Amino acid sequence: MDKTCASLAVAVAEIPDGATIMIGGFGGAGAPIELIHALIDHGAKNLTVINNNAGNGHVGIAAMIEQDMVGKMICSFPRSVDPKAFTERYLAGKIELELVPQGTLAERIRAGGAGIPAFYTPTSYGTELAEGKPVAEFDGRMYVQERSLTADFTLIKAELADPYGNLTYRMAARNFNPLMATAGAHTIVQVSQIVPAGDIDPEHVITPGIYVDSIVEVSDPAQEEMLNRMEAVYP
Repeated sequence: MDKTCASLAVAVAEIPDGATIMIGGFGGAGAPIELIHALIDHGAKNLTVINNNAGNGHVGIAAMIEQDMVGKMICSFPRSVDPKAFTERYLAGKIELELVPQGTLAERIRAGGAGIPAFYTPTSYGTELAEGKPVAEFDGRMYVQERSLTADFTLIKAELADPYGNLTYRMAARNFNPLMATAGAHTIVQVSQIVPAGDIDPEHVITPGIYVDSIVEVSDPAQEEMLNRMEAVYP
């Protein structure tokens, strides 16, 4: 089945108010900036966003927060070089934060994609992050139960795709993107190039097309760090 979309706007058009959205990337590496900005143009509100951080500057996720689109962030690093958008709204009580250690965040997403409802980890035991969560002892060590994470929609960035959604990634962009692709009910991907079926060596496929629902080509994607150096603001 051909999964290509005609435009970014078409790719995000079905995302409703109140949706839970995973957004790939580690900082700017692998962040689907064009998809995020298309979502801002679409205008969905009261979103729960799962990402490694809570945005930087005035583009990407930070721009979503400035447009009052995000009701809750689930992330590991709410503060960054320029966290003004999130910090102001958090201190004003306008956005909720669920803080998750980074390794736990990755495993919660992986577990969600694998259909595992919960797991135990020693990380955060005895801290505020473990309050209210079940704990258990295994082999003389205490562990905290963590629930898996899934999303209604996932927005990720890849390097190459064929029309069936098989994906490769460029260097450090292979971070949260492959994990998140498995954990979303509807995975939307922006890619630098869509190539004919058969052009990607099967041994090089990182995300199989079965996890992908929509693909849109963005031949010259923006980099978050470069936009912030230029003091870009979106929209």
